[in-house]
Amino acid sequence: MDTSSPLSFVKVVLPKVPMIGKTVLFHTLGLSSNSTHWDLKTELTVNMLRSFTHSTQNSISQTQAATLRDPGIKGKLWISKVTLPTPAEDDIRQKLFHAIEDMKPDGAPEHAFEEPDLMPVEAEWTGHRAGATKDSKRLHIPEPQQYTEMMKEVNTPTTILYLHGGAHWLLDPATYRNPLSKLAHLTGGRVLSLRYRLAPQNPFPAALLDCLVAYLNLLFPPPDALHTAVPPNHIILSGDSAGGNLALSLSLFLLHLHKTHTPITWNGTPHLVPLPAGLALSSPWNDLLCSSPSHSLNLKTDYLPSPALSPGTSHRPFPPCTLWPPRSPRPNIYCETTLLTHPLVSPLSAPAHSWLGIPPLLIQIGTELLSDENKILAAKIARIGGVVRWEEYEMMPHCFALVLPHLEGADRCFESWAGFCREVVGVEGLEDEGEGKPGIKTSGKTISAKSLNETEVDVAGLWEESDEEVLERMRERVRILEGDLGGE
Repeated sequence: MDTSSPLSFVKVVLPKVPMIGKTVLFHTLGLSSNSTHWDLKTELTVNMLRSFTHSTQNSISQTQAATLRDPGIKGKLWISKVTLPTPAEDDIRQKLFHAIEDMKPDGAPEHAFEEPDLMPVEAEWTGHRAGATKDSKRLHIPEPQQYTEMMKEVNTPTTILYLHGGAHWLLDPATYRNPLSKLAHLTGGRVLSLRYRLAPQNPFPAALLDCLVAYLNLLFPPPDALHTAVPPNHIILSGDSAGGNLALSLSLFLLHLHKTHTPITWNGTPHLVPLPAGLALSSPWNDLLCSSPSHSLNLKTDYLPSPALSPGTSHRPFPPCTLWPPRSPRPNIYCETTLLTHPLVSPLSAPAHSWLGIPPLLIQIGTELLSDENKILAAKIARIGGVVRWEEYEMMPHCFALVLPHLEGADRCFESWAGFCREVVGVEGLEDEGEGKPGIKTSGKTISAKSLNETEVDVAGLWEESDEEVLERMRERVRILEGDLGGE
């Protein structure tokens, strides 16, 4: 999907012309099933995204490389590029490996994962640049000075650690600069956008280890860091899609450390790593097995491929390349099949008690393939007394506020996203297991597509299945994948 030159752009778009023409015609005549809920721009955008996400024309390496291109920095944003260092010792790495073993599902083989090296992690501090225009170029000043200038416009303590989406193998912080600048502006804070390692060349738990390194760097920075130590009650874990998955996995790992009273030694000092102020997630991917009913029921309102077309499965053969298939074949790009029901891979599989003590959680979702798995998770956490802010946007596709910024609903989504971040950072103290932060209560809303009318919903009643019923459906998907792999 190379669009770096006019000729390559034409090669990409030209085959889509019939689809574009059909979309315009059907929408104009009211023949599209979504024409009463979507404007033409939305329908065109979703159909274009669908045509790319369903395609297997390019290899994994070609597609990944295309999504990593840096478009440059301009506009109303500050960017300060940093490299977050690793600690002097290996304890953080070993504690993660031990937790993976401790939390693995019954019957899973021991050590069913590659041990990634502990590596420095690149990231971008992102802030709003008030005095700039949409065409303003980046100032030619050193990165530390970029950070200093950004901090002059930060007026709240809100610090968002952002983990980007992309199914664990696509995209980059450069893709997210504009929406994260908007989030920084609305919160009055700053965003640290992480360039974690991507699969398949860096399978689980490489990305999770990078997220942990970034979080510890925020809490306990080295003396030469641009930032000073950030109190945990000023930090929000945020992310979309696979980034939401990583945020939930990181939270489960931190909860496990607390339940087992396990400290991490970081640059010579042991710490019982504190939890953040909250989690703010857009369409988080909680189930890498895509086992819930909405993965087949909501295809008409989403651009994501169905489970039968999920990236890296034997159902969706990509052209061979340097990255795929790996030397030891597996159906999933991110991890081995035996790990797909591991709570740190698919947080949906975590039993209810694992979530006790989770900070306040915002989930924003559409009428998309990931709807049901998020209903299951939200209901599970709400029923054990966790604080969940649930927002379901009628007829909206996956991560709609990021891909359809022209919609009024996208503005409403961003305002609520930022409002939640300000709210959890602005309230001190966190109660033990259940009541969350004083003044922040569980609430649920559905928001209609065009009018944005709100209807209250009972979060605890979003889904009625037991943990075991949900887990058995996931196990069935594993059996299917293992059968497919065995037949290759």
